[in-house]
Amino acid sequence: MNKKNLDIVIIGAGPIGLACSIEAVNKNLDHLIFDKGCLVNSLYRYPMNMTFFSTSDKLEIGGIPFISHNPKPTRSEALEYYRRVSSHWKLPLRLYEQINKVKKKENLFEVVTNKGNYLSKKVIVATGFYDSPYMLDVPGEDLPKVLHYYKEAHPFFGMHLVVVGSANSAVDVALDLYRKGVQSVTMIIREPEIGQNVKYWSKPDIINRIKEGSIDAHFNSQIEEITENHVRFKTPQGVKTIENDFVFAMTGYQPNFELLKSLGVKFQDDEYFTPVYDSSTMLSSAKGVYLAGVVCGGLKTNKWFIENSRDHAPLIIDDIVET
Repeated sequence: MNKKNLDIVIIGAGPIGLACSIEAVNKNLDHLIFDKGCLVNSLYRYPMNMTFFSTSDKLEIGGIPFISHNPKPTRSEALEYYRRVSSHWKLPLRLYEQINKVKKKENLFEVVTNKGNYLSKKVIVATGFYDSPYMLDVPGEDLPKVLHYYKEAHPFFGMHLVVVGSANSAVDVALDLYRKGVQSVTMIIREPEIGQNVKYWSKPDIINRIKEGSIDAHFNSQIEEITENHVRFKTPQGVKTIENDFVFAMTGYQPNFELLKSLGVKFQDDEYFTPVYDSSTMLSSAKGVYLAGVVCGGLKTNKWFIENSRDHAPLIIDDIVET
């Protein structure tokens, strides 16, 4: 497919990408939204039984009410909500269409995907960060038993499992596995304690399960090697080896820095690799390239959420209209 002279290409069909599209629809701007996966792909990859930290009203976009059974909505309710929003606004989605290359061509951007070529005046990057996990960088990490995403506990019934990490994702996975009949759950944690930002209803739960011995936890520890049947890890008490069937490396995720670099976006000289942008317009250091959502925080992925970055959309679209 080839379409000439779009006003905007939006990369990422997550909630913030959808919010940008809604604003573009309101301003009659010709645009398309691309995502290499499904609608709100990052939310889809969350554990099936996950509950959001935010209340449903803070996840709303496009003036569509988000009504959930409880104050804090579930993953399935969020997926239904964003499907409804997309249908209501008739958003121009191009799902399962991978962006292979974006390059400047005179005053336009040439966007090359696995399905076609497009030309656009502006580009909005709203890719989030959930597609690029931090790696453990240990022997055996490439084994099929090592997983960086978690869906549900059923396939792991009766198994010996290791969960790496101490933040929300690791805690949610460890608790869900523990309650679904697995043989054992062992947490291997670099830090001296459970993460400070763990959801307030989950933190006492995981601490109590560790105290009673239902979940085995090793703090100030890190994996050294993964084999087909075992995991070897270093602890303050020495190196230990335990029987193991699967490893859940819930070590966090990072933005697609390569895409930003290819677009000419510059970065601040800080430890978070924060991209340079104008907070009043969300225009990056690269002319015509706007940033929206979590990607604005660089490696500080806990800075931006749906609730505090959905306002990026009107800032961006207003600036595009004015220029």
